[in-house]
Amino acid sequence: MNKSILKIMSAVILMGGLAACKQNPGENKTAESSTANTAEIVAEGNPEVLELTAAPMVPKPVLDRAAKKVIVNLETTEEEAEIDDGVKYKVWTFNHTVPGSFIRVRVGDEVQLNIKNAANSTLPHNIDLHAVNGPGGGAEATFVAPGKEASFTFKALNPGLYVYHCAAPPVPMHIANGMYGLILVEPEGGLPKVDREYYIMQGEYYIKGKYEEKGFHEFDLDKGIAENPDYVVFNGRKGSMLGPKVLEAKVGETVRLFVGNGGPNLTSSFHVIGEIFDKVYIEGGNKINENVQTTLIPAGGSAIVEFKVDVPGVYNIVDHSIFRVFNKGALAQLKVTGPENEKIFKKTK
Repeated sequence: MNKSILKIMSAVILMGGLAACKQNPGENKTAESSTANTAEIVAEGNPEVLELTAAPMVPKPVLDRAAKKVIVNLETTEEEAEIDDGVKYKVWTFNHTVPGSFIRVRVGDEVQLNIKNAANSTLPHNIDLHAVNGPGGGAEATFVAPGKEASFTFKALNPGLYVYHCAAPPVPMHIANGMYGLILVEPEGGLPKVDREYYIMQGEYYIKGKYEEKGFHEFDLDKGIAENPDYVVFNGRKGSMLGPKVLEAKVGETVRLFVGNGGPNLTSSFHVIGEIFDKVYIEGGNKINENVQTTLIPAGGSAIVEFKVDVPGVYNIVDHSIFRVFNKGALAQLKVTGPENEKIFKKTK
């Protein structure tokens, strides 16, 4: 019964059933007008193959460049990886990493997205980019069997930070196995300059085994349906940004984190212990909130957070649904080096 429901839901999403819902006449005029000028921008020049990066790194900012034609190349793969020390699982990826490569474009860019499904894959894959205005976010145009390729072109109309993911059936399984990532559409003129930028994405693993149990584990559908993950991690595995892999900054620097939540189920209560977010781009959009302690990031959603580091030390990055830190792996760290600042923080005893 559960498997039948899952198949039906996946087929509906794949065929664009959700996209067929129409707005009422006159609805969302503001959104329409905000994209009108962008649609008129003519992207010039020969297509440029974009630099893509694996988490936690991000490509260089677009700055004040004009809109242009760009090419994004992605490959979908199915490969065994460690999601914890000694805990193995077959992840499904975009460009061999969980999360997939970070894509960085500018509003007005014409993006040609090429996708190839590795010949040794067992299932078809595709991509649904939440930054796309079009059927299925590109999912229908990019449905590729193992060993095949596809492409489509879209115009980046709305600035913001958007999730992308596989939307081939069964959709929840593809996402749970690691097929998600982020695409940033920078506004005209680019984002304000900061000293450090990093890419962090939360995700869940549902395994036929237990947390920290050694060996190879398969996907557990029943745990997925029950929304009871064994692991909740950042950037594809427990400890991905701990020890020698911690994020780094220096006292006085400004840090920008591009944060996404692949889900497929849980909402993230994203928090950096010992820091206050000076700015939060709410849900990855244009609205900015200030002086925020913890920000909610829904499954399939994102946020951009910025803060200045004033005091040296190690700062824990967590999902503040706190059992996920100690019992499921939702922990990363930012190491800040530099001189002490006793006017801001001082241990007295």
